[in-house]
Amino acid sequence: MIKVGVIRGGISSEYEVSLKTGSNVLSHLRSDKLNNKYKAIDILIDKEGTWHISGKPVSISDVFHSVDVIFNALHGDFGEDGKVQQILDQWKIPYTGSSAFASSLGYNKVLAKEQFSKLGIKTPNYLAVPKYEEEDGPVDSYAVSMSKKIHDKLSPPWILKPLSGGSSVGMRICKTYVDLVNAFLEGINMETDILVEEVIEGKEATIGVINNFRDKSVYVLPTIEIRIPKNKSFFDFEAKYTGVSEEVCPGNFSNIEKEELSRLAGLIHTGLNLDHYSRSDFIVHPKKGIYALEVNTLPGLTDESLIPKMLNAVGSDVPTFIDHIITLALKY
Repeated sequence: MIKVGVIRGGISSEYEVSLKTGSNVLSHLRSDKLNNKYKAIDILIDKEGTWHISGKPVSISDVFHSVDVIFNALHGDFGEDGKVQQILDQWKIPYTGSSAFASSLGYNKVLAKEQFSKLGIKTPNYLAVPKYEEEDGPVDSYAVSMSKKIHDKLSPPWILKPLSGGSSVGMRICKTYVDLVNAFLEGINMETDILVEEVIEGKEATIGVINNFRDKSVYVLPTIEIRIPKNKSFFDFEAKYTGVSEEVCPGNFSNIEKEELSRLAGLIHTGLNLDHYSRSDFIVHPKKGIYALEVNTLPGLTDESLIPKMLNAVGSDVPTFIDHIITLALKY
C-alpha cells in the first residue's frame, strides 16, 4: 500500500480552491477504484502555515515520515512557486508536479513570458511595475507618473495583475488613463510587484498537457474555449472559478488553430522543463494569431476545473489521471 500525502490549503489567497482540489484528490484516492493501491493521508497547511495530519498539528518531520509520495494540491504562493518543492527535495520525498526551479519560473509571469518569447511564442506586450515603496514619493504623484509611463509605452486597455500568482487572482482591467491612476491610488501594487499587460481581443483557449500518457511522451489534451458572460471578464476570478463561465470542449477553433494551440502548449511544457502536467492559457486573435498568456504548473482539480473536463473529452477520468501522476512522481 503506497502512502500518499495530499497537501492542501496553504498560505495563499487561493486557500479555498486548494481545499477543494485536495478534497477531490483525497476522495478519489479513497474510492473503490484506487483504495486498494493507495492509502490517502490528508495533510492540511492552515493560513498561518501550520501543518496538520488528519486535523492534528504536526511537525514537518512527522509529515514526511508518514508518506511515500506527496500529491501537491496547493495553489498560489508556497505551493506553486517552488518553495514547498524545495522542502520536499531536501527531505527527498517524491512529489507530483514540476521541480522547484521550473515551478518558480512558471509562477513568475514576467519570467514565463520571457521564456515564451525565447521559444518563439507570441505574448502580449507588458511592463513590470515594482511594489510601491515610501521612497517612491507621495502616492498621488507616484500614481500619476506611473500611469503616464504605462500610457506612453502600452496601448489601452490594460490588464493589471500580481507578478506572481494564480490565474485571474487579483486582476484588474483599466480602460482609460484615469482608471490607471485610480488603480495605483487604491494600492494595486502596495503589497506586491505587478504586471501591466496590453489586452488582446479574441477567443480564450486553455490546453492541458500530460507527460507519458497513452504512449506519448507529451500528451496534449483537447482545447477548451472559455466563454465568459458579457458582464464578466476572462480575467475575473469569480467568473472562472464559480461556474458562471461556459467551457466548450473541444473549443470552436479551426483545425489550423487547434493544431497550433496544441503545438504551443506542448512547446511551453517542454521548453520550461515542466513535469507531469500543466495547463497553458492563450488568446486567439482573428488576425494577429495566437498569444500565450501564462502557464499553470498545478492546475486545479475541483468540480469546476478544466483538466477534468479535458480528460472526460478523451474518454479518461480524474482517478486514472491521479494514478498516472503519482506513478510518474514515484519514478523520480
